[in-house]
Amino acid sequence: MEITPLVWGLTILLIVGLLAFDFVFHVRKAHIPTIREAAVWSSIYIGAALAFGLVFLAMGDPTLATEYYAGYVTEKALSVDNLFVFLVIIASFNVPREDQQKVLLFGIVFALIARTAFILLGAGLIHAFSDVFYLFAGILLLTSVQLLKKGSSGTDPAEEADNIIIRLARRFLHTTEHYDGDRLITRVDGRRMLTPMLLVMVAIGGTDILFAVDSIPAIYGLTQEPYIVFAATAFSLMGLRQLYFLIDGLLDRLVHLSYGLAVILGFIGVKLLLHALHENNLPFVNGGQNVPVPEIPTGISLAVILAVLAITVATSLLSPAGRASRAARDIEGTEPVRRG
Repeated sequence: MEITPLVWGLTILLIVGLLAFDFVFHVRKAHIPTIREAAVWSSIYIGAALAFGLVFLAMGDPTLATEYYAGYVTEKALSVDNLFVFLVIIASFNVPREDQQKVLLFGIVFALIARTAFILLGAGLIHAFSDVFYLFAGILLLTSVQLLKKGSSGTDPAEEADNIIIRLARRFLHTTEHYDGDRLITRVDGRRMLTPMLLVMVAIGGTDILFAVDSIPAIYGLTQEPYIVFAATAFSLMGLRQLYFLIDGLLDRLVHLSYGLAVILGFIGVKLLLHALHENNLPFVNGGQNVPVPEIPTGISLAVILAVLAITVATSLLSPAGRASRAARDIEGTEPVRRG
């Protein structure tokens, strides 16, 4: 399948149209989504993402289809992990429940913009310097080790959310103590002042940039086609807002998610390292010649990613910690007990 400028244009138009539809019909008027609403629209967005991959099969290109699905599943899993941090940021700023949708939609839009910039940067680096895959592999392997430490030490998501972007925002953006609906600027005693809503959006946006550093090398480990990277990343973000309201009570029970993501990112890091060795041009590695190492097919990568996620979810829900989280939530009532 040939990726033409027309294909790019239509895909971007589709993504922008979905975001505009989401804002006009679901987010513009502040309300708290019901479980049914969140479930229906989560299913629609996931169904649309899966159907998009079938286009490649219909065009007779199963390789691109496999790469797309592998990238989509990986990015979706990373996005669910990001929801932990979004949840902590939203809770720490006491964002009213009915206004959380707008904060999340802003986060999704900003994440898409930030990751698109990283996608273009990554494509340029790959084109100019093929050995950049060594750098990508190093980033993923380091992230994998950090996730393992996070899982074994029981790191609180609040610590992960307390990054330099949020600290700078709190220091330099002086805001009122109270929200004024979803307004970013309000008047207090006749003076124009910023509201905490702006501070939340700065925190979410800055955190999105940090997330992109890990997610883009991960998907470039599965495909080197920028269009597939963009499409898989964009569709993984679509419906994330609805998924937040659907599974916010389940998030606390995914106690082994860090371990699962560590295995996935470590696996992709090894895959990237093997690819870098196979395409090696570094003079101090094998004299600048390609290293004859086996490469991992994308089909196997997709199978490994799905298997690891399935095991992660199953062990999390059946673990004593996962059951304790559910029991605590049942005791407290409908509002979930949140970490941090």
